[in-house]
Amino acid sequence: VQLQASGGGFVQAGGSLRLSCTASGRTNSIYVMGWFRQAPGKEREFVAALNWSNGRTYYLDSVKGRFAISRDNAKNTVYLQMNNLKPEDTAVYYCAADRTLPPARDEYEYDYWGKGTQVTVSS
Repeated sequence: VQLQASGGGFVQAGGSLRLSCTASGRTNSIYVMGWFRQAPGKEREFVAALNWSNGRTYYLDSVKGRFAISRDNAKNTVYLQMNNLKPEDTAVYYCAADRTLPPARDEYEYDYWGKGTQVTVSS
């Protein structure tokens, strides 16, 4: 499975960005798609996940109500809509895929990773 992420950029606080992640290859082996982020000097952290079979979603508390993860089954693509962005959201964002359930917040549970995309939020 290969994951291709895109959509990062530079935005002012309060702005919005939408990240996309398209999976290719043996996509029928994927049960969960997730987004993680890593800020400079910090460990990578879970942001959001989506159970591909039933559509249930999971979020980091600090992004609830601002971020939304969604999918397009036909395109094998998962999105992360990020609204009301804050400077503390600045990070490299990674999409990941997991071949097992239940959806995990631990990065070590994920089997496939895309290259990161930079999100920078200015104050």
